[in-house]
Amino acid sequence: MTTPMPISAADLQPLLPELTLIAGAFGLLMLDLFLDNARRFITHALALVVMVAVVWMLVTGVGGQGSVFSGMFVRDTLADVSKVVIVAVSALSLVYGWPYLRERNLYPGEAPVLVMFATAGMMMMVSAGSLVMVYLGLELLALCSYALVALNRDDGLATEAAMKYIVLGSLASGLLLYGMSLVYGATGSLHLPAIFDATGTALGDGGDQRLLLLTGVVFMVAGVAFKLGAAPFHMWLPDVYQGAPTPVTLFISAAPKLAAFGMAFRLLQDGVGPAAAQWQWLLAGLAAASLVIGNVIAIAQTNLKRMLAYSTVSHVGFLLVGFAGGGEVGYSAALFYAISYAIMSAAAFGAIIVLSRQGFEADRIDDFKGLNARNPWQAGLVLCVMASLAGVPPFLGFWAKLVVLGAAVNGGFLWLAIVGVLCAVIGAFYYLRVIKVMYFDEPVGEIPPARKDRVVPLVFGVNALALLALGIAWNPIMAWCKLAFAG
Repeated sequence: MTTPMPISAADLQPLLPELTLIAGAFGLLMLDLFLDNARRFITHALALVVMVAVVWMLVTGVGGQGSVFSGMFVRDTLADVSKVVIVAVSALSLVYGWPYLRERNLYPGEAPVLVMFATAGMMMMVSAGSLVMVYLGLELLALCSYALVALNRDDGLATEAAMKYIVLGSLASGLLLYGMSLVYGATGSLHLPAIFDATGTALGDGGDQRLLLLTGVVFMVAGVAFKLGAAPFHMWLPDVYQGAPTPVTLFISAAPKLAAFGMAFRLLQDGVGPAAAQWQWLLAGLAAASLVIGNVIAIAQTNLKRMLAYSTVSHVGFLLVGFAGGGEVGYSAALFYAISYAIMSAAAFGAIIVLSRQGFEADRIDDFKGLNARNPWQAGLVLCVMASLAGVPPFLGFWAKLVVLGAAVNGGFLWLAIVGVLCAVIGAFYYLRVIKVMYFDEPVGEIPPARKDRVVPLVFGVNALALLALGIAWNPIMAWCKLAFAG
């Protein structure tokens, strides 16, 4: 039996961003014990400081790239690119959420701590070099998300949403774990590089080993599809998005999609990559189903959060269109779409938060009626968000859709690209409906008082205008995404 080598501090350097985030979360959890409600903003502010520091560490390369724990944790360019956006969007959700949750007495000290732990889980998912690390990161994210959705314990809708999320999330985790166990049985390893090497042998076996491997791949794809929210595994999305407090909805709608993409890439390409001919068609089918179901059902929604939930299904479909294309072109296009959607989703739910007040959630499409007459600047910002989600040029969403459709054609899925174009036209309808009620309808009901704080409207303005600015200068982001898959 070989004696394991001791791990030195130098060996853990690639883990410095994760260690900083987790140490900060534990520190804030202890600090909050000594703070009353009047001073709880300290916990919130320090959480933002820690997350900004982690972004700085990732951008400047503190700790360097490499692998830790015998390859279980891998820090490479893909991981760093994904983590920068994940942590930045998570921090953005805290900025959006502070006044909303404070007004409703929903800001216990553990709220920012749960966001930090969930963010750490997402960082583990995109750096996973082993099936164990994939599952560890996934469950850390999932358990924190369940608690965040149930933050408003006195709201029956939030409690119901959390229960549905827990039950369906546990089922999906079971599917994923079962698939991993079958892949382990077929390949004899938990490490993704070893699984990659053994997959080719298992496929060439032509017997029980091949059947075992492909069955495991199917279950893993099903688990990944649930975490992404792809049809027909999207049942949890509408209820969770509607029932959760809006800042929590913002958080779980944006960053986890990018983490799920990273998990999918690690499992499918880095793990069972030689079986791409099989799982690419599974992803193509999921993409087509998500595009059709998401866009068609979104048309019938009157609640804006439910509409955005079904639109999320369609956007996941577009992400999978690029992923199914495969190769450097397809994966970089899918990563670009995941980053773009994270920014757009944050802005979409940010629009709801900006307009909401105590006793007024602004989560119905009718609540936006006549917004241009009341606040032309706000209406213009919401127009930018909806136009980007619809894929109107020159906004960021247009280029995101364009690159994934091009990747599908490049990968031999012309039929999927055609489905994507048709569904993009259908999807434009419900986004334009929001623009229509803002500019052409009369206000309904009593006009809520103006928001007192200035931080959230300012952040939302920057977020919305960034969709236009990044749409004009999207090439640097695309080049950044290509760098993640170069070589």
